Amino acid sequence: MPAISQPHHRRRRTVRLLAAAAGLATVGALAAALPSTAAAGESGTSGGKAPSRYQDVQLLSFNDLHGNLEPPSGSSGRVTELQADGTTKTIDAGGVEYLATHLREARAGNKYSITAAGGDMVGASPLISGLFHDEPTIEALNGLDLDVTSVGNHEFDEGAKELARLQKGGCHPTAGCYTDEEFAGANFPYLAANVLNEKTGKPILKPYWVWKKNGVKVGFIGVTLEDTPGVVSAEGVKGLKFKDEVETINKYAKELQRQGVKSIVALIHEGGAPASASYNYDCDAPGAGDGVSGPIVDIAKNITPQVDALVTGHTHAAYACTINDPAGNPRTVTSAASFGRLYTDTTLTYDRWTGDIARTAVKSANHVVTRTVAKATDMTELISRWNTLAAPIGNRAIGYISADIPSTGTESPMGDLIADAQLAYGKQLDPETDLALMNPGGVRAGLTYAAKGAEGDGVVTYAEGFTVQPFSNTVNLQDFTGAQLVQVLQEQVSGSNLASPKILQPSSGLTYTLDLTKTGAERIVVDSIRLNGAAIDPAATYRVATNSFLAGGGDGITTLGLGTNDLVGADDLAALEQYLLANSSATSPIAPPAANRITIVK
Repeated sequence: MPAISQPHHRRRRTVRLLAAAAGLATVGALAAALPSTAAAGESGTSGGKAPSRYQDVQLLSFNDLHGNLEPPSGSSGRVTELQADGTTKTIDAGGVEYLATHLREARAGNKYSITAAGGDMVGASPLISGLFHDEPTIEALNGLDLDVTSVGNHEFDEGAKELARLQKGGCHPTAGCYTDEEFAGANFPYLAANVLNEKTGKPILKPYWVWKKNGVKVGFIGVTLEDTPGVVSAEGVKGLKFKDEVETINKYAKELQRQGVKSIVALIHEGGAPASASYNYDCDAPGAGDGVSGPIVDIAKNITPQVDALVTGHTHAAYACTINDPAGNPRTVTSAASFGRLYTDTTLTYDRWTGDIARTAVKSANHVVTRTVAKATDMTELISRWNTLAAPIGNRAIGYISADIPSTGTESPMGDLIADAQLAYGKQLDPETDLALMNPGGVRAGLTYAAKGAEGDGVVTYAEGFTVQPFSNTVNLQDFTGAQLVQVLQEQVSGSNLASPKILQPSSGLTYTLDLTKTGAERIVVDSIRLNGAAIDPAATYRVATNSFLAGGGDGITTLGLGTNDLVGADDLAALEQYLLANSSATSPIAPPAANRITIVK
C-alpha cells in the first residue's frame, strides 16, 4: 500500500501583521484522431469564408495551488517522471513565476484558450500568502489570467463570508488593508454549485459560467466534495449545506443545455489515486480507468454524458485518464498534482454544427512546470512586494535541524515531530498528559535542511514552520478511556476512512502494528498497542493532546470528539516553535524522528 497522503485540512492560520513591520506530456487520455476538418487555431475566418465546422479549444487547467507562490521546497517541489527504460527521475517544479511563463507559452498561437482550476487555490498556504488572508494568491491568479475555478474545501477555511470577500474584494474585516489600495478581489468567478445557504437553499456563489468566443460556447460547472464538512472546521462551514456532486452537476448540465450550451466541463474538487506516482504514466493501460481508483471513479461513471470532460483535484495526484460515461463513451478525467508543479493541456474539439464537443477528438496531457524557463517578471515583482511585508515575521529563526525532515509516508518524521511537540506542550499544561496524536492532513510540508534564503543551512524560520502548520488550531487536552483510545486508532482505517485511511501521527512512546493485509478496524492489531512499553488498559484514563480540529471529531475520527475534562491551550505552531527552541541549537540541531512508531505489515 502506498504512503497515505491527506491533502485536506481546515481553517487557515493568519497572523496580524504589525504596523511597523517545458513540460513533458503524459500519454493522451484519448487516442482517437481529430476530425479531419478540425483546426488548431481560429478557422476559416479570413477572405469572407465561413468558419470551419470544427474548432479546437485549448483548456489549460491546474488544481490545489494552496497559495504556493514561491517554488515549493523538498518533495513538495518535485515531480516524478517515468523514463523510456522504465526508470524514474525527479524534476524540480512549481512556483508561479514559472507557471505564468509556461501558461503564456502554451497559449501562444491558440486564439481559443481557456484556463480553469479545480479548487483549493487558497488555504493551507505558505506565509507569503497565508499571512495576508491569501490576497497575494488571488492577485497572482488574476495575473495568470485564470478564467474560472471551482471552490475546494480549503476555500472554506475561514468561512463563506471570507470566501465572498476573496471573490468580490474589500479589506479584511479585522486585519484591515495591507497596502494603500483596497483589495480588488478575483477577476475570475468561483463556482460553488453544490454549496448552498441553509436558509435560502441557493448556491452561495455562481453554480456555472459560460465561456464564449465567435459563436463557440463552453459551459463550466464547479463543485467541491460533498464531504467538505468532514475536513473543515465546523465554524468554516457554519450555515452551509453541501450537496451530492453527481446530482448537482447533472442538474446544472440540464440547465446549460436548455440555454443552448452543449459543450460542458465539470470542475470537481474531488479526485482519485493513480496507479503510479509518475505524472506521465499511461493511465489507460491496460484498460480504460484501470490506472486510477478512488471517489472520482464512481463520480465520473455517473455524471451525465452531456458533460464532456472532468477537471478534478483534492488528492494532489497527477493523472490524465479515460473513464467511460454512463452511455459507455470515453471521457477524459484529469488532475495536475498540486502546488503549481503541473498544468494540464486538454484539446476540446468544438463542433459548430452541433454546438457540442466531438468527444472522439478530446486529448489531454500533463506538463511539468519546470524551473528552467524564464521567470515571469510580473510574478517576481508580486512575490518581492509581499515578501517585503512578511519578512519581519517570517525570517525569525525558531529552531535548527540536522537533516531534512520529510512529511511523506504513512508515518512521517514531520508528523512525529509535531506530535512530540504537542505532547511536550501538553505536559506543560498538565503533567498527566500521556500522548499526542496529529492528523496527517495538518502536516502540510516537511522541513528542508538547505537554506531557502539567507538564514543558513539547517535553520528553521518562522515562515518555514508556518508552511508546515498554516492553520490557527489550538492544542487541546482531553481524557479518554483505554477502550476509547483503541477505538480512535481503529477509526483511522474504518467507517468513513475505510477506503482512504487517515493514519494519525503518534507521539514518542505510543507504538502499534498496522496490518494492511486485513480490512477495516482489524488492520489495527489491538494486542500490539503499547504506551511506553505497557499495554493499554481499557478501563484506565489517558490524557491525550490533539489539535482543535481533531478534538472536534474531525477526519471521521468521531471518538476524539467525545473526550472529557477539556483544556484548550495555545496555537499549535507556537507549540512547535517552543519545542524546537527548547530542543535544538545551532551547535546541537534536532535530528529527524525515525518514524518507526507504527509497524506496517503489507
